[in-house]
Amino acid sequence: MSNSSLIVGLDIGTDSVKAVVADASVNEIQVIGAVKEKNKGMRQGKIVDIDQTANAISSALKNVEQKTNSKIYRVVTGIPVGMLQLETSTGLINIGEDGREVSDQDVKRVLELAIKQAVKSGREAIAFLPSRFLLDGKTDVDDPRKMIAHSLEVHGILLTAPTGDLHNIKKAIERAGYQNNFFIPTPLAIASVALDEGERTFGSVILDLGGGTTTATVIHENKIKYATIDLEGGEDVTKDISVVLGTSKKDAEQIKLDYGSADPELTSSEDKFSVKTVGKSEQETVDENYLSQIIAARMDQILGRIGKGLASHDAFKLPGGVVITGGMTLLQGLQSAVEKHFEVKTRVYQPDEMGLRNPAYAAAYGVVNYVYNLNDIDLLVNGVIYGTSASHENPLAEFSENSINIFKRHAEVSENNTKGAYNDTIAPRVDREKDGANKSENSKKGIRGFFKNFFD
Repeated sequence: MSNSSLIVGLDIGTDSVKAVVADASVNEIQVIGAVKEKNKGMRQGKIVDIDQTANAISSALKNVEQKTNSKIYRVVTGIPVGMLQLETSTGLINIGEDGREVSDQDVKRVLELAIKQAVKSGREAIAFLPSRFLLDGKTDVDDPRKMIAHSLEVHGILLTAPTGDLHNIKKAIERAGYQNNFFIPTPLAIASVALDEGERTFGSVILDLGGGTTTATVIHENKIKYATIDLEGGEDVTKDISVVLGTSKKDAEQIKLDYGSADPELTSSEDKFSVKTVGKSEQETVDENYLSQIIAARMDQILGRIGKGLASHDAFKLPGGVVITGGMTLLQGLQSAVEKHFEVKTRVYQPDEMGLRNPAYAAAYGVVNYVYNLNDIDLLVNGVIYGTSASHENPLAEFSENSINIFKRHAEVSENNTKGAYNDTIAPRVDREKDGANKSENSKKGIRGFFKNFFD
């Protein structure tokens, strides 16, 4: 298949690398392939081994190339919420004393000024979301091109990420033999597919449960209103099972998927399974309720820490409720556990497309969907941030008229006046608030309470 119309979305996660390939040559986006490969080069959302991460990326992309009978040169990569920081920004330029039509170059000039003024030391721009353009300081428009003006002003939100982290991601992709076209904020990518228009407008919480981290992002009025990250995820649940049952991590992961539940009320002590324990010749028998108590103990801690920040920002009052995604949503009983813990309506999102019916693909699928719906101004923004050079093998890598004709966004996404609330809460909560969590956990009785104290 010709690669000239392909969009390749990449989600580099702690547990695995996900790649989704879509064909943009038709009237609507068409997913033609998806692959998930184990990643051993990351820890808690950060690359700790570039070569290991590059191997996972290479394996995923080569695998999906074979599946789709295509050749991939460039990808678009999602940047997780834990790396993001938002800055309000404006730019103002003169068009001409006598006034003239605003051109693409004029739009690029004002965008470049707005972006340059907002970037802080040690960080790089990954996206700029214009909220409005002003002609001659008074006429508010979405797209100023072809309009007569003496001056052009832009207001918007700049999203940045740490220079070091971006360098590691780009280097891992390059070592895998590919080039990164540009970056997409993962929360907005997921929101584009997991939330409907009403949920994005009136407010919802995206709870992304990954292998190494758990993140929660509040989307309201199509904007990121608040986000927080907890440095524990599915891998920590697996470790708990391994420690308590005395089995290998590999077996613990399989036990979690086959017999585990995040809600003990949905299990029975009458249902039992065998466990191969280290140092013993005979297998042990464990009941599913006991296993669920182990899982629920860790989940209560994670949800408790995440929930504090969400509650302080009145996130649970939003009509959209909580939408769960990420690889850990394959765990049975998770929707019920989250709904009971937060006391708010909850649903699990997974893509409907054939071959993508796994919540782990939500971010990568969101990336390709977000890219497909980029409008003309978005492409000009990307041209300013990432440049216009591209390989001849992939014309879509160029931010040109050709690509503009293919990518069309039907709904604008804007970010406005969110700098203070977002930047105050976006940093990873390294201390994990364990002291506060212990006090609440100790008040609960039974096996579940015991495991909570045990894991602390």
